[in-house]
Amino acid sequence: MNSTKMPSHALVIEDLVKRYKGGLLALDHISLKVKRGDFYALLGPNGAGKSTTIGIICSLINKTSGRVQVYGHDIDQDFAAAKRMIGLVPQEFNFNSFEPINEIISNQAGYYGISPNLAKERTEYTLEKLGLWQKRKNTPRELSGGMKRRLMIARALVHDPQLLILDEPTAGVDIEIRRSIWELLQELNAEGRSIILTTHYLEEAEYLCKNVGIINQGKIIIDTSLRALLDQLKQETFIFYLQDALATAPKLENAHAQLSDERTLEITPNTTLSLDELFAELHNLGIRVRSMRNKSNRLEELFMNLVSK
Repeated sequence: MNSTKMPSHALVIEDLVKRYKGGLLALDHISLKVKRGDFYALLGPNGAGKSTTIGIICSLINKTSGRVQVYGHDIDQDFAAAKRMIGLVPQEFNFNSFEPINEIISNQAGYYGISPNLAKERTEYTLEKLGLWQKRKNTPRELSGGMKRRLMIARALVHDPQLLILDEPTAGVDIEIRRSIWELLQELNAEGRSIILTTHYLEEAEYLCKNVGIINQGKIIIDTSLRALLDQLKQETFIFYLQDALATAPKLENAHAQLSDERTLEITPNTTLSLDELFAELHNLGIRVRSMRNKSNRLEELFMNLVSK
């Protein structure tokens, strides 16, 4: 597909609702846009609506109302074209463990109407790219967990989709394998492919993604750039271990202080306050500091604050 003729957005969701029989409202009028070429993280706690959203995008779940477009193709009006644009990597392994790897990939190509000759060519190319060509005659049960993950990605890529959707792609793999998958996904994104990722590893979203949506209780509560989200963490919190016990936290002019215990003080200074000035203020109040450290204050903490509101 000629990229110059592609729409500016890989995915557009407008006012999407999913209500299950029995009345459960899984998605409550959500709207979001993912730009072409984006690497987008869809985050949220279990049961928030991530899987339902992905299921609707991929036409695996029927929506109640709303509109979904994939590269300009409406999933209701032009289902086949929308489906061709999507490669889905589900969390669970769902291939035949006794089928040779090259047949799994070529059969997947056939589901998209790819001719046998082109399917053979695409299978070789995709398995080479994913580092699986030497194992093409093996079956999935002979593969390691990391190689099985790569096989899932290969299967999703064989029809050359423009939007790759991955649901927890590194769940259950060790750190080394996780890093190798990250590198692969970065390569795919650098080629111009749009990627949507759901993950419980928030450092994964921080490392890979440009933009992020946070869904909670069926609603989008954040839809912004990762940079803008992390800017909220500019106010660092410091832990001060004190020489002497305090009964109450001190009132500071340009910082918020609270006691963790009588000898441990958490202080979040305003961005204009330097550490030297903070130490001087504590000294003037007669508070003697034995040692200090940064409090861990990354995306995980921000995420928990957002979804607990």
